Amino acid sequence: MLAQAAYKAGMKPLVIDLYNDQDTQFYAEEAQQIPVLSAAYLLPALDYLIKRYPVDYVVYGSGFEQHLDSLRCINDRLTLWGNQPDVVAKLHDKPAFFSLLEALNIPHPEVSFVRPEQKEGWLLKPMRGQGGIGICRFRLDHYYKSEVYWQKYQAGVPHSVLFLADGKHGQIVGFNRQWTTALNGTDEFIFSGIINSTELSLEQKNQISVWLDKLVSELSLKGLNSLDFIQHEQTSYVLEINPRPPASMQLYDADLLVRHIKACNGELLEYEMLQDGFTAYQIVYAQQNTQIPDGFAWPEQVVDIPMANSIIATGQPICSMITYGKEPQQVLEQLQIKQSLITHSLNRFQTHGIQCQRQ
Repeated sequence: MLAQAAYKAGMKPLVIDLYNDQDTQFYAEEAQQIPVLSAAYLLPALDYLIKRYPVDYVVYGSGFEQHLDSLRCINDRLTLWGNQPDVVAKLHDKPAFFSLLEALNIPHPEVSFVRPEQKEGWLLKPMRGQGGIGICRFRLDHYYKSEVYWQKYQAGVPHSVLFLADGKHGQIVGFNRQWTTALNGTDEFIFSGIINSTELSLEQKNQISVWLDKLVSELSLKGLNSLDFIQHEQTSYVLEINPRPPASMQLYDADLLVRHIKACNGELLEYEMLQDGFTAYQIVYAQQNTQIPDGFAWPEQVVDIPMANSIIATGQPICSMITYGKEPQQVLEQLQIKQSLITHSLNRFQTHGIQCQRQ
């Protein structure tokens, strides 16, 4: 996503990535693949690119929630076009974040930082999560290794708002409706897809905008960010802020990477959003260990395409889909048709004698 955005903006993107899929290789001037974002793997790749190319700036995406030290190391070598590591760390200090929401009178689901006495109605959530990984319904026999907290399950429709920030003010790009999928017993609320269509009222949108201005100022947010919330009847309940360019930036044709960079430098560009119709994005997850056949015919509007002969473990993302249409329901139906085509075609291939091993 970021490599494509940089390419379209006339840049020559240099990429460090965990997947190094076909899209990335097409758009990148050069791409380095590493297995995890820990400093032991990231810094050699980063130093290689710095020595080889006249590069001074970096835009980062998801994955650093568990690797804040790596983000600090990048910040020591290059100028970040994005939120500073200390800002990211603040947002993952959940007691402080929810205390801030309470101080600003912003509604959120009830949270606890000690193990509840009763299991009913509670979710178990990682302190430094992304994309819903590790979120599940709390059970009294839960065993957990990482830092966690508990949050009351809140009924309603998941939403997000994509916004730009200059450290003092927020600028809304668009409101979106999200949906999740359950992959297994420990990943029951994995981010699955998003569409730039909601049933939010103007009053509800204006309320979110007021909250964003307060949060941007308090947290010194910069660039592209998204705020996740649950809409239940007339009340919006804030869940978290994702302090980096999110997947929803692909729903808008607005030179958002350029605007991200400008916002990081303190300038919010005026822009009249002329969105014709609706756009949706959805991830296709592997239902079983899946080997990607050589010459596989991917449908149109499929992105994040893995390399041929890659082995995708059960529950891992295979690819993503982006669809467009005049009506939201039409767009969502296209997604389901396309996902069925991809999964059925790949599953047929797996049953013809191909033995896949877990990565």
